[in-house]
Amino acid sequence: MAMNGAGAGAAYNARTVEEVFRDFKGRRTGLIKALTTDAEEFHQQCDPEKENLSLYAFPNEHWEVNLPAEEVPPEIPEPALGINFARDGMAEKDWLALVAVHSDAWLLSVAFYFGSRFGFDKHDRKKLFSMINELPTIFEVVTGVAKKDVKDKPSSNHGSNKSKLNSKARGSESQARHLEVMPAKDEDEGLDEDEEDEHEEETCGACGRGGPSSLDEPWIFCDFCETWFHMKCVKVTPAKAKQIKQYKCPSCSNKRARGM
Repeated sequence: MAMNGAGAGAAYNARTVEEVFRDFKGRRTGLIKALTTDAEEFHQQCDPEKENLSLYAFPNEHWEVNLPAEEVPPEIPEPALGINFARDGMAEKDWLALVAVHSDAWLLSVAFYFGSRFGFDKHDRKKLFSMINELPTIFEVVTGVAKKDVKDKPSSNHGSNKSKLNSKARGSESQARHLEVMPAKDEDEGLDEDEEDEHEEETCGACGRGGPSSLDEPWIFCDFCETWFHMKCVKVTPAKAKQIKQYKCPSCSNKRARGM
């Protein structure tokens, strides 16, 4: 299935629930980047003086602000139109949250558009929704609700596991306490079961991913919003992380800059 136009992107041939879900996750990651780590760039691109603009994301995890597709009807459902007009009329965090809500709705509409087009039955649709529902919404990630839910999640061993995880993450005594970097597993030495369960509860504040699929990636902890991030998502290398005395994520940095 070829998908052309502003909201289409590269050719895509989804036929199964798993393929549609992969498409969903790729677009979701792109949207989360736009509204968190790339928020400053996204804010600049949404000039209220320009025509109606929409936020698009693609299966390759990229995003763009663009005019709506010209073809009628469009190849796939279109995202919210005119997001740039509201930019300066409300607090930025509220504007980003509003765009996040509309982005969640767009993602669902695209996923179930594919489901309808590819003839998913009620079992396939239920499976697709269940897979989607396991992920935090973009709104939850952008507003921090997803992280709060993880912290409030009851767990009898949560405190002891977290202390053990932080102890391993810090490494040597000379390393500053706040540099809680989750190291990649060695080939011959994995995390024990308790630590693996702890990782399953963590989600990246930028891309929203977490759990077992992220165990091999280095993480870093923001001292200001107390959120974990994949280093690659916030463009921090392990070498650079070792030199940071107090890490502040892009979102917290942007908030401080805008408040000055």
